[in-house]
Amino acid sequence: MNRQGHHRRHRALKALAGAVGLLALPYLAYVATTWYRYGRLAEQGDRVREGSPLDRFMPTYEVAEHHEIDVAAPAALTMAAAREMDVYRSPLVHAIFALRTLPARLRGAAPRAAASLLAETLALGWRVLAEEADREIVVGAVTQPWRAEVVFRGLEPEAFARFADPGYAKIAWTLEAIPNGPTASRFRTETRVSTTDPRSRVLFRRYWAMLSPGILLIRRQSLKLVKADAERRFQASAPSNQGATP
Repeated sequence: MNRQGHHRRHRALKALAGAVGLLALPYLAYVATTWYRYGRLAEQGDRVREGSPLDRFMPTYEVAEHHEIDVAAPAALTMAAAREMDVYRSPLVHAIFALRTLPARLRGAAPRAAASLLAETLALGWRVLAEEADREIVVGAVTQPWRAEVVFRGLEPEAFARFADPGYAKIAWTLEAIPNGPTASRFRTETRVSTTDPRSRVLFRRYWAMLSPGILLIRRQSLKLVKADAERRFQASAPSNQGATP
């Protein structure tokens, strides 16, 4: 390669490094902010609502995230769409999971079979803690997500609420469809985390600061998938609903 070619290559590498640096700055700022705010729920805004179905199982917590979206479909259809949601339909989520599962796939792990997020979660060991048909479901597990090989251990509802063995993070999350009249609803998902001892808090805080951007992107994408699917189902059933009384 001549001198001019070396010069062009050097400029290209320099530009690439600059671009990576620019992308890294917002991420590093997010990590620092998330680390600082961890456990400071008063500084994170109103992220939970009174009467959450999680209150029974985790009244105190270090992380509380909720996301919601209005849906032009009845609550029953919205909840059905949420139960059957396949987040891998989102190209963004597919890319995130592809990166996260790359080490396992390089070790020869079987590729993921098609399944809903809820079914796949339960197959991994999570357990249903509470459920109301067509309205909500609460799922929880105790785990150590900072480990290379993560195991999710589901417990009976009351055992989960009492669990305090050191060395773990307790995680619970919801899928919830709140009626807003006969033909509309609000889909809501909430996640809470509580650790069981100071060292687990340190380990989970580091994990959450580094990896929560991807987790929260998946949550937001799930809202769009549920909304689109529920509204599609409702529109498909429109002829049978046209004569219904509001």
